[in-house]
Amino acid sequence: MASPVVRDLRQAFVRLHILYHAVQGPVCGVELMDELAEHGYRLGPGTLYPALHGLERQRLLKREEKVVAGRRRKFYVATRAGRQLLRQARAMVTEWLRELAGGD
Repeated sequence: MASPVVRDLRQAFVRLHILYHAVQGPVCGVELMDELAEHGYRLGPGTLYPALHGLERQRLLKREEKVVAGRRRKFYVATRAGRQLLRQARAMVTEWLRELAGGD
């Protein structure tokens, strides 16, 4: 069983990964699950969709509904605040990696 710190870090990395892809363009849940699985994050809908909805409530993502092949699908795109947060997180992670590598 993962420690609470590891669990919190994992959740943060998943959210940042979602934001990264939502900055690139509209994303939907099923595609995100596949993308995240390629990076070792095995998430089900019960984990992914609450994360998407939380990012939407925080106004970091905006939901757009489109009809694709006769089905209504929800796509998410990053808001200005989401793009700004991702830039800040990228700078923080870069600095942290520099410290870990011993390049103070």
